[in-house]
Amino acid sequence: MNYQPGLHIIAEISSSQKHLLERSAAVKALLDTQVIKHGLSKLGEVYHDFEPGGFTAVICLSESHISLHTWPEYERVNLDIYLSNYQRYNDDTGRQLFDELVAFFGAGIISCQQIKR
Repeated sequence: MNYQPGLHIIAEISSSQKHLLERSAAVKALLDTQVIKHGLSKLGEVYHDFEPGGFTAVICLSESHISLHTWPEYERVNLDIYLSNYQRYNDDTGRQLFDELVAFFGAGIISCQQIKR
């Protein structure tokens, strides 16, 4: 198979849903469901909740990764989604994951870069 560049989405979003920004359990449940729904292959994951609130989540996929970091005190979430197209075309899946996370947080998009690499 010839190499096909994948889609890398790097974004900052804003959400007033502080209860979703403080602890990782709800986003973990969402991402577990999305990984299965989209037929992605999870290799490992780390979720860390900070005190008094906020979390970091990193999901390592055979297709690459999904990561996010929240700052409830600033109503911010940084997202990083990269899915390669090595074994199948994943650009639409990356966009759907991004849209699903924006909807989950009820967020507005502050900045979003989509890079083919």
